[in-house]
Amino acid sequence: MLEQKVKSVRALERGLDVLLEIQSRRAVSLHELHQSLKLPKATLLRMLVTLAGKGLVWQRLADGAYLPHVEAVSLSRLDTAERIAEIASPHMDTLSSMVAWPSVLAVPRLDHVEIIETNSPKFRLDAATLGPVGVKLSYIHTATGRAYLAACNPDERNSIIARLRPRGASDESEKLLRVILDEAAAKRFSVREPLHPWQDRSRQMIMRDGRRSMGVAVRVGGQPVASINITWMAKHVTNEDVITRHLGALQASARAIGASLEKLAN
Repeated sequence: MLEQKVKSVRALERGLDVLLEIQSRRAVSLHELHQSLKLPKATLLRMLVTLAGKGLVWQRLADGAYLPHVEAVSLSRLDTAERIAEIASPHMDTLSSMVAWPSVLAVPRLDHVEIIETNSPKFRLDAATLGPVGVKLSYIHTATGRAYLAACNPDERNSIIARLRPRGASDESEKLLRVILDEAAAKRFSVREPLHPWQDRSRQMIMRDGRRSMGVAVRVGGQPVASINITWMAKHVTNEDVITRHLGALQASARAIGASLEKLAN
């Protein structure tokens, strides 16, 4: 048989091994590939560059992990968050070259928003390190969460607020939250201030971490699908300075991500 006489292409075989490993593990570091496939890291890097150039894999900014490209595997194996992260990643890389503070991208969950990408590793700012991927952020105490909550439709907002409202919370405290969100919706961006009295996973952290943030929604078809922020240390710069200098860049990044997602959907 001819098949028995023809030798396989070893380099291609190894490249396919790398691709299959990434697809099976969904996200994998260079070191993990080195450990599992027993290939030199320099060889792996060349293969990864080649695979990325062919649109088969991409590298996440947040942690340097390699992931399968959304169009390279069945969409049934990928959730919306992974698609949003891949599309957003190059835009967040561009944002990091324009703004000297790190950002996160988060998507909505039942009672929190979840970080799915961050450009924080691009910065040497230990005090403002963000992430990692998977961290849960408050809807009501973070600019990222408020940006999404302020942008969503009234029914979704009401459902989330009802889910978050602590037992015994006063009507006045809910009214304050709605005022905060209405103001953010009118301005089309949010900040952490003012602090809200409801306790949750993020309130104590917000009170003591020395950071400030602003966030904007990422919209597709006019509806929010995620939110993106910029975070800075309060001791270094005022809210007003960052908003004046960088809000435009943040909003432009959110629009670019939304436009890329709409293009993918069409």
